[in-house]
Amino acid sequence: MAGLNSSLHHPVHIVIVGGGYVGMYTALSLQKKLSRGSADVTVIDPQSNMTYQPFLPEAAAGSVEPRHVVVPLRKVLHGCTVITGAVVGITNAKKTVTIQAAEGEPYDLGYDLLVVCPGSVSRLLPIPGLAEHGIGFKTIGEAIFLRNHVLSRLDLAASTTDPEQRRRSLTFAFVGGGYAGVEAMAELQDMAQYATRYFKNLHADEMRWVLIEAASRIMPEVSVRLSSYTVDRLTERNIDVRLNTRLESAVGAHLVLSDGDEFDAETLVWTAGVKANPLIEATDLPRDDKGRLPCAANLTVKGATNVFAAGDCAAVPDLSKDDPNAVCAPSAQHAVRQSKVLAGNIAAAVRGSALHDYRHAYAGSVASLGLYRGVAEIYGIKLRGPVAWFMHRTYHVSRMPTLNRKVRVVADWTGALLFRREIVSLGQLQMPRAEFQQAAGEPKLPEAG
Repeated sequence: MAGLNSSLHHPVHIVIVGGGYVGMYTALSLQKKLSRGSADVTVIDPQSNMTYQPFLPEAAAGSVEPRHVVVPLRKVLHGCTVITGAVVGITNAKKTVTIQAAEGEPYDLGYDLLVVCPGSVSRLLPIPGLAEHGIGFKTIGEAIFLRNHVLSRLDLAASTTDPEQRRRSLTFAFVGGGYAGVEAMAELQDMAQYATRYFKNLHADEMRWVLIEAASRIMPEVSVRLSSYTVDRLTERNIDVRLNTRLESAVGAHLVLSDGDEFDAETLVWTAGVKANPLIEATDLPRDDKGRLPCAANLTVKGATNVFAAGDCAAVPDLSKDDPNAVCAPSAQHAVRQSKVLAGNIAAAVRGSALHDYRHAYAGSVASLGLYRGVAEIYGIKLRGPVAWFMHRTYHVSRMPTLNRKVRVVADWTGALLFRREIVSLGQLQMPRAEFQQAAGEPKLPEAG
């Protein structure tokens, strides 16, 4: 079978839309798999770095330096062209992508082979007040903001004489009981509880943490028994877990739940699911009923020529299940493994070799519930407490891209073992021009969140 390289009179131009885990690792592998001159690889993403999302909870809690969970694309992809801009359209019939940089007019870029992996975005529901008062937990910016915000609420609660304000400031609500919601809440609650020791007039028992989940259990990725164990551990820490409960309104930061409870909360974190990046809608590529790209098991997009996809935006058949309609769930574990198969298949397509199917063998799940606490299920073996927490860290640092970042993350952990946790709030980051605005007589902008 003739490859793309032999059918063209120039190096194959491979365009990768998305510089997340799938996009970055695919490009990194192609640098090694393809000989120089056989292909040119271009990576396009609105951000100039890749974020390793499983470490966002630890970055928010201060266990890991935020800079160490992001990887600069240009630094590691030295053999590729990196464009910092948003892809606002794909016309596969003409083999072009339309790029919008931060400034200037949009422009088209041609390709011979396309890889679509822009990931997912938070799936917001039409709940009154959610867009105005909620915040997601998918980016490093959101993680840093939440850390500063939670600590600033403790400062405000300890400094105000208004009991209602104190109660609102010390109420933290998280909607969504998947991995993201549980780990984010557990890490931030652990950090906030530690921080209260430095406040003379504030006690940890005054804080109210509420986890709201519409389903009958949290963390569906693990067994029912381990899910129940996790609920018990969270409840022991005075975290109010509401199962079979939906958020119905958040107008004015006043939360109304489907179980009839109502309360004010100045912190509302939304982690209730994701959806395919809206970019997919601005293409002439086929889509399924959930807005994802329907893929074959070899990660090619069905009904499109020379187009591959993987990650959260792709509906990839799950060959490990008996159900022929089963597709891979949007998870970091699939992204890690799909990227390896994807890079190999792209290189094979360039050379004209056979493509391989992606077959996921479920190894297990690990989750952190705060410092020295965790749950894990590895090859059917259930682990809890410090052992599971250690497994969580070991697994994710092994999957962290580049030796540079691995060493920096381990150094952060080592420092945390030797010294006390840092609880500094850098809320000024949200309003860097506040003093200039005051000096110029400009109206002060409200703090985000």
